[in-house]
Amino acid sequence: MSHVDDRWYRKVTAPDGTVASERAGRHGKGMRYRARYLDPEGRERSRSFPDGRKKEAAAWASDAEAEVRKGTWADPDAGRMTLRRFAEDIYLPAMTSNITTQERVAGQLRKHILPPLGGKPLGYLSAHPSVIQAWVRGLKLAPSSARVVLAVLSAVMSAACDDGLIPRNPCRGGKVRAPARPGRLIVPWTAARTAAVRDGLIPRYRATVDAGAGLGLRQGEVFGLSPDDVDWLRGVVHVRRQVKIAGHRSCFAPPKGGKDRDVPLADFTQLPLAAHVRDFPPAAVTLPWADPSGDPVTVSLMFTTQRGGALRRGDFDTHHWRPALDAAGVEHGALNGFHALRHRFASVALAAGADIRKLAAWLGHHDPGFTLRTYCHLMPEKGDRMRRALDEAMRADSDGPDAAPETGDGAP
Repeated sequence: MSHVDDRWYRKVTAPDGTVASERAGRHGKGMRYRARYLDPEGRERSRSFPDGRKKEAAAWASDAEAEVRKGTWADPDAGRMTLRRFAEDIYLPAMTSNITTQERVAGQLRKHILPPLGGKPLGYLSAHPSVIQAWVRGLKLAPSSARVVLAVLSAVMSAACDDGLIPRNPCRGGKVRAPARPGRLIVPWTAARTAAVRDGLIPRYRATVDAGAGLGLRQGEVFGLSPDDVDWLRGVVHVRRQVKIAGHRSCFAPPKGGKDRDVPLADFTQLPLAAHVRDFPPAAVTLPWADPSGDPVTVSLMFTTQRGGALRRGDFDTHHWRPALDAAGVEHGALNGFHALRHRFASVALAAGADIRKLAAWLGHHDPGFTLRTYCHLMPEKGDRMRRALDEAMRADSDGPDAAPETGDGAP
């Protein structure tokens, strides 16, 4: 049972059995009341309160005891651990995601989160969401990148909450607002720009543009494409792997999201891919699967270095993609990365009347809603169709039995 001790007075029992209070030796010195309760492990916990605050002391002990009974009690001392110590010694070593995700999270912690917040106790951050909000506002990142970094911090704080180190995650609950999503709409490349960038690449890599813009493949999926993945007769490409960098080493891995998918292969795309295979024979490449410690897997790749090795994103972008942009008069930047070819594919598919769910499946999006939010402004305009439907409906109504007769001068 929780209780409160009065340090200024002590109870004494008289010879006749009556109980009275008398001043203790420390009367008038220090905190008067000490509230106590037992934590879930049976250890006594206490806190001192000054004179005149006995009710507050009793309420504190009673509330803590109730939290112990309900299983919601959090160790108040646990929050003294710093964010840096928890993130580096507990959170990162316990991550079970793939090595690429671990490296990305570690990099975001190291660059953006721990320098300003790492020395602060978890309990302090939990009790002061305004500190986190100020940090978010000070991030010198694009809104989309800032949202990702905030999500990493939120995941760390949620883990601390699950471990009972803090009572709540300060990044949730509405007190910390993520930067607004950018309102800029995707403007897909035109056919002319796509062709100009393609022509700016050396012949060995021109067909990567056809794979990106004609199949909607991500850059790593293009690098992992094998002729064995192409059903030339049925006109289907099976997207089965990507080449990614993990631990500064190349490796094969499943497509993003971990699921294989099929993409239709149009004749316009099939012809340059077939010509590429003829002019630049595929090379067998052996890489570990999923991470540098994975089992080696050998795949015949359609696109390789001149020495027959797997392409690496950084090298390809530096030595081939950016020079091709320069040759085409296209500025550098995120909007004109290799990913722009996927936007080109999506815009062409929508213009041809593709269903949004089909497009999501072709692009490898887990949520068709994401595809819709990203590309809804590219869907064919429905205004003309709606106007025609309204005209037909109105005309049918006017031709009905209740329609007013027409006069010769057109008046009703």
